[in-house]
Amino acid sequence: MPPERAFLTADVAALAVRDGVTHVLVIRRRWAPSEGQWALPGGHVDPGETVAAAAVRELSEETGLTVPVISLTPVGAYSAPGRDPRGRYVTVAFLLWLPDTIGPAAADDATDARWIPVHTATGLAFDHDRILTDALNSADVHIR
Repeated sequence: MPPERAFLTADVAALAVRDGVTHVLVIRRRWAPSEGQWALPGGHVDPGETVAAAAVRELSEETGLTVPVISLTPVGAYSAPGRDPRGRYVTVAFLLWLPDTIGPAAADDATDARWIPVHTATGLAFDHDRILTDALNSADVHIR
């Protein structure tokens, strides 16, 4: 049996409060797997890049939002076998608080990007529901 090969990715749970309701920034995936499904912004870590730098780059590429690396708070690493149908993918997830629901512009791997109330953010691609829940718990956000 050949050795298992793992791939490293970074994801961002970007949150903001609008009209007293916590919102999360999601993108609609352009490509398989999970083409057309909503997901957190994120993607592969490039050679020579830190996971935090990859998270910032992917957020910018997929939504047009640019933030400094220092604004990210680590949520956790997700490595469960089968979390991605393409093979063994390990992601490091980050929490990002923004002062407002700044208008995103979908690009790159996203066909759409928008802010949605966190209580409606279910059925996200991969294990992004769990990542979002963990991010909300780490931020002590009470969903309403």
